[in-house]
Amino acid sequence: MKFIGLLLVIVCTVGGLMVAAGVEKTMHLMTGLILPAMPGEVIIILGCAIAAFLVANSSDAVKFTLSYFKALAKPNAYSKADYIDMLSMLYSVFKLARTKGWLALETHIENPEDSDLFGNFPSFQHNHHALVFLCDYLRIISLGNENPHEIEALMDEEIETIEHHHGHPGHAMQAMADGIPALGIVAAVLGIIKTMSSISEPPEILGKMIGGALVGTFLGVWVAYGFVGPIASAMSHRGTTEVMYYKSMRVGIIAFLSGAAPQVAVEFSRKFLPHDIQPSFQELEEILNEIPAPT
Repeated sequence: MKFIGLLLVIVCTVGGLMVAAGVEKTMHLMTGLILPAMPGEVIIILGCAIAAFLVANSSDAVKFTLSYFKALAKPNAYSKADYIDMLSMLYSVFKLARTKGWLALETHIENPEDSDLFGNFPSFQHNHHALVFLCDYLRIISLGNENPHEIEALMDEEIETIEHHHGHPGHAMQAMADGIPALGIVAAVLGIIKTMSSISEPPEILGKMIGGALVGTFLGVWVAYGFVGPIASAMSHRGTTEVMYYKSMRVGIIAFLSGAAPQVAVEFSRKFLPHDIQPSFQELEEILNEIPAPT
């Protein structure tokens, strides 16, 4: 859907010009003025924008931001099935802790990649960062700290760090989008300087040179608001969905530490989720009833 939107930006721009100026005039402007001026303008605008992006971000942040272009193909980091798997996993963990105590989880949290408990939920087990996040807190709890307020405060601090990390690609791209229109003005000013150096030329030549200079302003605004800005928003949305996964786990863990039964604690996690990925109560209950007793 997002690729269709980006394509529509191009189609609507060219289509609107055709409606306003006519097909013949549009083709003349495109081939005689806009396209010939674009290579130099693109180098100035996008080249400077990319250079500024590299200056403003560390190499790790650059790589991480580039990896976030996957937001165009997969806007949400987790699907409904992923959340069902995670909620089912929490239920098994809570049930084992309630029936056999927190120490019964020790073998599972010390080597979670080979744990039979986590192996029943492959999408969660293969999520390395989420697996480490959960096991670290289960380890703290099993060592004797079952105070829900202290655990919640520590979780909030870590989730805030995770939120900052996953929010950076969107912020970095938005900073680029904010600067590109100004770089378009820079390109236009350079074009005007070039035009002023040829002030003795006849009006038809000067008009074409001025028009070519204004392509920089057009290109800067068009690229910023038609492409880079929307991509930044898509990255920010995906970052939000990444953090939602951890927040949902936090809600369930704190509810269980506060005395809720395993299924009630999982229900707290379920209700925290947005409706588009939230399984229904009956749907989740049927799945939880089919989970074998954890050992």
